[in-house]
Amino acid sequence: MRAALVAERAEATRAALVTAARRLFVEKGYFDTSTEELVAAAGVGTRGALYHHFADKKALFLAVFEQVEEDLLAAAGPAGSGDALARLRHGLLGFLDASLQPEVQRILLVDGPAVLGWRDWRAIEERYGLGAIHALLDLAVTEGTLPAQPLDVLAHILLAAIDEAALFIAGADDPAAARDQAVGAVDRLLAGLTIPHPPAPPST
Repeated sequence: MRAALVAERAEATRAALVTAARRLFVEKGYFDTSTEELVAAAGVGTRGALYHHFADKKALFLAVFEQVEEDLLAAAGPAGSGDALARLRHGLLGFLDASLQPEVQRILLVDGPAVLGWRDWRAIEERYGLGAIHALLDLAVTEGTLPAQPLDVLAHILLAAIDEAALFIAGADDPAAARDQAVGAVDRLLAGLTIPHPPAPPST
């Protein structure tokens, strides 16, 4: 009973730290948020509580980053309707729409690469997005809407393209207009992948 109570309190402390950090990292940014502010906002006493659960502020940021990624994935919901390429478009454009959200912009797109380093940031992005992209490309080949080709490289190219498009939106003076431009670019990119339908035979 005592062990369960201790574990419950520890989980509550950890959750409070992540919740407070998520809010402050969005409002102030990672680099302008101190550990003292994090501890005070979480109401967990001293910095010892933070370091009991996280090695340092960067480790706390990583926990927040992963939580935002998971929430983004859950919010995406069903992959839309239609064939595999239509569902792929739905997912990619959903990420572009999410890039207009302040916490996605700040945590995933602006501070993420700077805090975690580009290599680690990219590895996490691949973990959350690459498998889904590859699976839909594979299904599109099976359906006959995508020519058979090496899909590993194509999945990486599409992931890189959508990440760069999201960064473009996040850094734009007019994010909404940038989002519309990015949607057009993604649509043209996907249209170039498809197998063209043969013209219908002339009616007699």
